[in-house]
Amino acid sequence: MASQRRAGAILGYANIIVKNLVNLVYTPMLLAFVCQADYGVYQTANSFVFSLTLLTFGFSNAYIRFYALKRVNGTEEDVRSLNGMYLVLYAVVSVVALALGLLFAANVGAFFSGSFTPDEVGLAGELMAIMAVNVAATLFSTVFDAYIMAHEQFRFQQTRQMFTTLATPGIAFILLDLGMGAVGVALAQLAVTLVLLALNVRFAVLRLGMRFSLGRFDGALFRAVAAFSAWIFANQVCELVNQSVPNILLGAMTTASTVAVFAVSIQIRSVFYSLSTTMASVFTPLINRMVAESDDNAELTGLMARVGRYQAVLYLWVLGGFALLGRFFVVKWAGEGFADAYWLVLAMATPLFVPLVQNTGIEIQRAKNRHKARSVCYLFMAALNLALIWALAPTLGYWAPAIGYAAYVLLGCGVFMNWYYQARIGLDIGLFWRRVLPVVGVGLLATAICAAGTLALPVAGWPAFFGWGVAYTLVYAALSWALVLTGEEKQSIKAKLRRA
Repeated sequence: MASQRRAGAILGYANIIVKNLVNLVYTPMLLAFVCQADYGVYQTANSFVFSLTLLTFGFSNAYIRFYALKRVNGTEEDVRSLNGMYLVLYAVVSVVALALGLLFAANVGAFFSGSFTPDEVGLAGELMAIMAVNVAATLFSTVFDAYIMAHEQFRFQQTRQMFTTLATPGIAFILLDLGMGAVGVALAQLAVTLVLLALNVRFAVLRLGMRFSLGRFDGALFRAVAAFSAWIFANQVCELVNQSVPNILLGAMTTASTVAVFAVSIQIRSVFYSLSTTMASVFTPLINRMVAESDDNAELTGLMARVGRYQAVLYLWVLGGFALLGRFFVVKWAGEGFADAYWLVLAMATPLFVPLVQNTGIEIQRAKNRHKARSVCYLFMAALNLALIWALAPTLGYWAPAIGYAAYVLLGCGVFMNWYYQARIGLDIGLFWRRVLPVVGVGLLATAICAAGTLALPVAGWPAFFGWGVAYTLVYAALSWALVLTGEEKQSIKAKLRRA
């Protein structure tokens, strides 16, 4: 399993690199085939239909915990009952999601006729219908995806993700070239989703031997899963507010072009998410096993600090590089009309550092069934975010959701969660930050040194862009080696380099 986690992390970061290289071409390609307004309609429709994923009510995140408990304390028949319950549940959820999505598509004018043109309203309806089928297939695939993850089959998961990264834009390009516009992009996503569903079913059932017991409904198990999942569902509501509702509100209160600028900033912000969650996700089954077997807070704190330290090194390298080179990149990549996306990303990504180097703590909370307080706090912060967007969007446009999001992260994810980890979960947050804060100093120093250099040699073209990128990386690496890495970590790196 350790080799699977190592392979999962390596392939995960390879996926991030490939995905971002593809996006360098994909997003400008979309904007070349569809106008900025149609791109905004596409993002608005996607955000609207994506809200249907809330129908899972948090059950998908509960599977790994209950699977670990059944493996440690139960029997094979208990596992089969758990699988059967999830299969029936997600079959029902998928049908409901499809019905609601088609209902949204049929009544799209009621939502956007005040801000979209008639043609844009018609396009939004077509996109929502296709996306509803996509969401239904994605939800049903969750049953098999959760089983695969519980078995720590990260090689398969990441290889599958690589297929998605490469296949979606390839199919989309063909359909765009045929003149299908934003509808072609939605159809490309649906085609890939259906292929992934087939691959998941095949791997889980034939390779891993996933079996289902449908004859006996375990009411006690369902109630336990439902109680655990309820607070994950509350957290998913918060995630929806942060990811999708801003686009919906901006679409209803401003213009499609405003939505497009904010959507580009969200797309770049998602890169920062992936840097952190890729590493943390491979430890989810291990954390659930540790809690089920021993629940040792010292071991859990050590794991959280070790993973968080690596996450911090990577996150701050990318954040500093974006601060240094991002403005030039955004303008060249998306166009002059998207220049403000650079500042939007910095405003949202900088405070994200705190929760994203601590996201193994989320899995520790869930494994301990102590995630209720986090969800309650985040609901209050999500309400604040919505209030700020509603009040400020008519005058500040895309800056309203950026301000609301920053407040959400700083107060909820930062102040409250660090107190909660220490006072209620029992983790040593002082130790955690003593391990991580030296990385922050190195990140600030490396960025400041190179930013001072760009005053003499500005980033005015691609040669300067790549040159400063290399220079910044070398400065960051040298400072990290000298000021952050311990002797043991240096020896480990040297040994791996010798083996390579």
